[in-house]
Amino acid sequence: MEDTIITQRRAKAEALRALGHHPYANDFVVTDRASDVHAAHEGTDAPALEANPVRVGYAGRVMAIRTFGKVVFVVVADASGRLQANLFADALPEADWALLDYLDVGDIIGVTGTLMRTRKGELSVKADHLRIVTKSLRPLPEKWHGLQDVATRYRQRYVDLIVNERVRDTFRVRARVVQYIRRFLDDRDYLEVETPMLQAVYGGAAAKPFSTHHNALDLPLFLRIAPELDLKRLVVGGFHRVYEINRCFRNEGISTKHNPEFTTLEFYQAFATYEDLMTLTEELLNGLAIAIHGTDQVTYGEHTLSFARPFRRLSVYEGLTTYAGVPADKVSDRPALLEAAARLGVTKADTRPLGHLQMEVFEAAAEHLLVQPTFVTDFPLEVSPLSRKKDTDPTLVDRFEIYAAGREIGNAFSELNDSDDQRSRFESQVAQRAAGDEEAHPMDDDYVRALEYGMPPTAGEGIGIDRLVMLLTDSPSIRDVILFPLLRPEG
Repeated sequence: MEDTIITQRRAKAEALRALGHHPYANDFVVTDRASDVHAAHEGTDAPALEANPVRVGYAGRVMAIRTFGKVVFVVVADASGRLQANLFADALPEADWALLDYLDVGDIIGVTGTLMRTRKGELSVKADHLRIVTKSLRPLPEKWHGLQDVATRYRQRYVDLIVNERVRDTFRVRARVVQYIRRFLDDRDYLEVETPMLQAVYGGAAAKPFSTHHNALDLPLFLRIAPELDLKRLVVGGFHRVYEINRCFRNEGISTKHNPEFTTLEFYQAFATYEDLMTLTEELLNGLAIAIHGTDQVTYGEHTLSFARPFRRLSVYEGLTTYAGVPADKVSDRPALLEAAARLGVTKADTRPLGHLQMEVFEAAAEHLLVQPTFVTDFPLEVSPLSRKKDTDPTLVDRFEIYAAGREIGNAFSELNDSDDQRSRFESQVAQRAAGDEEAHPMDDDYVRALEYGMPPTAGEGIGIDRLVMLLTDSPSIRDVILFPLLRPEG
């Protein structure tokens, strides 16, 4: 059926050429946008429009055509909204009226005319000129919202955007989120920078990288898993407040929470602690919710998330007791943790080092229950190779993760700036890699050398932009907030 329609539309395009109308013209002048027209004349009634004619010239995609003899109503959508064109046989040039024989839903047209109101009061354009400026060959789906194969929406995002206003709104919100974050940090004297995505040594997170090769240098390279170590090199160099909003890549599975290519915000502030960043994060997320929704109460699924300050704070040990049922005096006891792990269905728990075991039990028991914004604090040293040890308990680090709607959206800590300690932790990570942990950090001698020059006491944070946009747009999957998520090739 679709092939037949494409053939028919190709024939219409050729017929337009034969009539002297370029079916892919580029000379129509747009002077107005639909949203601006509606905003400027929302309160203007029909008599006023007749007494003082307002000329407009706009272009957009045909979303609907309704024909009533010598009157045709065409719904036209541009990037800002919709504005109906009313075509009257006695008001259009004969050649323009004849174009209706070649017009289909999905075509892009240009219209000029004067504003009017229909009998029902709808603001419209009484057209005196019509152009088909782009002939659409493929038909728009008639029942797009009823498609069962959601992968088709992601794969053909261009069609999804054409027909689904909510999807367009989601990505408008995404743009506003990034703009707000930039203003927020710029106003606090942070410097926006760019660091390499191709790295000879990757680091900054526990993850597997994508690998590639530079032919001219005969050099193996990796797509970065995080910009962290380069940003901290800049702190060493004297940029004491820096941030970057950009892509990272992790060679991991795909789920509603994970896409191999994703966007993060990372920022670093010298002479600050992780507690300072908790305050800053509260300010950022509270202000962002209000900027997007006009309130700090945000609906996500069946929940109402409150971004009112202050957010809840919960230590990992408190979480093990509250959610996993581990007695407070047993949070570092392997038998007690293994019992909880078995109860929670954690696999291969007996092979995990203590700190990793604690976190796997915590995540299995607590993560999905942290619906309201919550700072999870005081992580085990073993799972935090770049974090500063707590002065009061060197088995823990000065670190937090921010959770909301049952998922992590950010990670922060007071940075480790003791070069000898950092080298020792890298060496421990290298040993873990040799033992089979593919996500352990490789040695980065240059980063240790940078620390040897002296990095001021610093705190840093990473926030997942995609997950944050999910919360603010009530989107259940990360693929809903990434314009072109990674999918298997067709066929």
